[in-house]
Amino acid sequence: MSSSRQQQFTQRHETLWSNFEKLLDYQALSRFKRNKAEKPAELDMPTAYRQICQHYALANSRMYSPILVNRLNHLVVRGHQALYSSHSQFLRSILSFFAAEFPSLVRREWKIMSIASALFYVPFIAMIILIQLKPEIVYSVMDVEQARMMESMYDPENSSLGRERDSGSDIEMFGHYIRNNTGIGFQVFAGGMLYGIGTLFFLLFNGIFIGAAAGHLTHLGYIDTFWGFVLGHGAFELTAIVISGAGGLKLAQALIAPGRKSRIRALIDNGKVAIKIMYGAATLFIMAAFVEAFWSSMPLPVMIKYSVAAFLWALVIAYFWFVGRGYQHAA
Repeated sequence: MSSSRQQQFTQRHETLWSNFEKLLDYQALSRFKRNKAEKPAELDMPTAYRQICQHYALANSRMYSPILVNRLNHLVVRGHQALYSSHSQFLRSILSFFAAEFPSLVRREWKIMSIASALFYVPFIAMIILIQLKPEIVYSVMDVEQARMMESMYDPENSSLGRERDSGSDIEMFGHYIRNNTGIGFQVFAGGMLYGIGTLFFLLFNGIFIGAAAGHLTHLGYIDTFWGFVLGHGAFELTAIVISGAGGLKLAQALIAPGRKSRIRALIDNGKVAIKIMYGAATLFIMAAFVEAFWSSMPLPVMIKYSVAAFLWALVIAYFWFVGRGYQHAA
């Protein structure tokens, strides 16, 4: 009777066990071997794992044959390792990326980082200086309506600095800033696919426009309201714009100067580096959005704002200068 029940039990669940086993075998292969191996059937691994745990407990309680019980136990052990070690490995890889690989990569690509920095910061600083000398220049960059809107946002008489918030929700603004920031970063990065022309344009445009806004508001005397608001999150946001530009230039480099490689091969190789650069830039944009939504608009004494801003800028500079020294990049 027990043998008959075991046989029915095995027949009912054999397909699941076999598919689960094949999936585990496939995941254990190296990336190179996976490309050659036949991909197993699609399977919801967490659900399958829970079901097999139940089958193992049932087979054990019914005292089915040791061969079957050992097989299910083996599947449970392998499934546990595959599920939970992969999660921990994923977290370790993220930690390793930000604790070593990303800052090391930024230093390794110092040439394109320097070019991107110059393309953004030179027009940014130049516009601030020029508008102090000739204030009307701002209207060659933005129209009167845009200038007035910016003035109202940072007017010292305004009780809510920055963007006017109809809902007053910091969380809502956090989402808005993420969309806005990542949109700028994507434009700058993706412009590299146009042989770098798009990246050059968006770096220069953002440098000129942001510099014009900063210069105009500084000239009006809105120094504490404007700089007190933007300097904190600017440490992350402006750095992320430059890094996004460097990612775009890395793509352009493959198209303009592929060397001995074909353009496709160079684009694939440089694209791998550029994507890693953008992972880091996207994280900086999110950090900027968080600071802007939850810190920048807080009604605090301006010297506290300046002190925190100085700390954040020092933190960003120290991170890219010191962190990840000695990290060896894969060839």
